[in-house]
Amino acid sequence: MLKSYLKKCFYCGGKMEKTKVGYSINRKDYHLYLEEVPAYLCATCKERLFDEGEVKVIQKLIKHLESDVRQLQTA
Repeated sequence: MLKSYLKKCFYCGGKMEKTKVGYSINRKDYHLYLEEVPAYLCATCKERLFDEGEVKVIQKLIKHLESDVRQLQTA
């Protein structure tokens, strides 16, 4: 069952639809792009909302990537 706060977009009130989207982050020392990340996407304004599980995985990836980049730069 879809959680009530996921049915309508917080910003424009449009319908949120479960789909997969790209996610990118640009930092000084690296750029990360992930394809096919599960998310809710507003059909009207294209605002994206990620479930907590996906956010935790993305945060973990970024943390490890930052550590690896620092290690590479100091090698």
